[in-house]
Amino acid sequence: MSDALKLQWWAFHNANPHVYELFEKFTFDVIRRGYSNYSANAIFERIRWHTEIETDGEFKLSNNHRAYYARYFHAMNPEHDGFFRTKQLSSA
Repeated sequence: MSDALKLQWWAFHNANPHVYELFEKFTFDVIRRGYSNYSANAIFERIRWHTEIETDGEFKLSNNHRAYYARYFHAMNPEHDGFFRTKQLSSA
């Protein structure tokens, strides 16, 4: 992933803080169910379901942001570092 993608994610994140709030909420729902790891993609699809079906809202959620949200979750919740399996970023 390029630095440009990271910058795009950061701009999106700052403009849409509710996305991370949902990402974190749905991730903790999974953790409370006893999972020791899970898919960031599944969390993204849950956010899409919630915003498009349950709340009748809609916004674009780029799949390019998944890896950054997973890493941000790990950084914000170090006790759950590794919950999402991540690969090394090519820009790292």
